[in-house]
Amino acid sequence: MADTRKPPAAEKKANRRGAARLAAVQALYQMDIAGAGINDIFAEFESHWLGNEVEGDTYLPAEAAFFRDVVSGVVRDQKKLDPLIDEALSKGWPLKRIEAILRAVLRAGAYELEHRKDVPGRVVVSEYVDVANAFVDREETGMVNAVLDQIGRQFRSDEFGR
Repeated sequence: MADTRKPPAAEKKANRRGAARLAAVQALYQMDIAGAGINDIFAEFESHWLGNEVEGDTYLPAEAAFFRDVVSGVVRDQKKLDPLIDEALSKGWPLKRIEAILRAVLRAGAYELEHRKDVPGRVVVSEYVDVANAFVDREETGMVNAVLDQIGRQFRSDEFGR
């Protein structure tokens, strides 16, 4: 039987990316709710959250460049991403009616599906379903999966068509 475990370096990178995704969603949520600016968010997250203990929770070291790319990419492309997400959502449930934390998850996932071709599309969907799971119940994570899968089919039909 073949050994299917990831080599330690790949696992470490995946964990650092997962931590970066979680931090990016939290940063986008904070920007949405509190109206914080991107430079303030970068300074706060990079000095206080990434790889540190906050309120008793230790945050994994995150891949800072990946974190910055996702957050800045969502901010830059939000006017383009929101209509894509709206289209993928069930009729009658526009993005503005979705909880702020889920908006952040969907925006980050949609951004990554469009721009981070170095990450397999199904991995992107799975990772953001896991991130959503940290904040919401199973029914809502199913919605995240369905919406990101639909967006993935638009940007990466070759991967999702299989």
